[in-house]
Amino acid sequence: MKMLNISHVVNMQHDVFKENKELAAKNKKKLQEAGVFSVNIMGAIGSGKTTLIEEAIKALKGKYKIAVIAGDVIADMDASRFVRLGVTTIPANTGKECHLDAHLVEHSLSEINLKDYDVLFIENVGNLICPTDFDLGEDMKIVVVSVSEGDDIILKHPVIFKTSELAVINKIDIAEAVGVDPATMVRDINFLNPKIPVLLTSKKDPKTVEQWVDVIEKGILSKKQGK
Repeated sequence: MKMLNISHVVNMQHDVFKENKELAAKNKKKLQEAGVFSVNIMGAIGSGKTTLIEEAIKALKGKYKIAVIAGDVIADMDASRFVRLGVTTIPANTGKECHLDAHLVEHSLSEINLKDYDVLFIENVGNLICPTDFDLGEDMKIVVVSVSEGDDIILKHPVIFKTSELAVINKIDIAEAVGVDPATMVRDINFLNPKIPVLLTSKKDPKTVEQWVDVIEKGILSKKQGK
């Protein structure tokens, strides 16, 4: 299965945010025309983003054609995990940047024939701050946090929860061991954004993994139906 490597340099003489917004709109149009459901999965290092994507791939790859953009300062490590699952993977190395941007995603999209795919997972760089400023043209923004980050992690990073369409509280199986109450985290998310759905997940609990996969599949089907 192919793995492509993309890197870029940002010219700081340009209006970065304006240019990013324009490129994000172009990306969105490309994905819309191809009928590809795309998700931008954000979260800190260790939150479990990669594992959640892996679980979705395992559950869905027999029914849908999947591609992944694996963003990181050095992306090959996580990218190799997706390649082992037999899906097309584009490592998007950001260098010193702590986020993906629409320009880098645009280059990544040019490396594949979008019409060959049903869903695109975009794993953003491990950070809860920088990705909030850069739309990528995705259909859904998902923020993932782990109970191991502490139950005050939500209120410390309000913007990402206010701008995401789904929040995932991960690794709930270790909540008691780390002295964190997931209910407190849910309460804080609802305080910041009353409209956002919240999932509580654990790789060790198949029911929660099924709920996670169901969200992705519903997005795929909705996109196919033109909704």
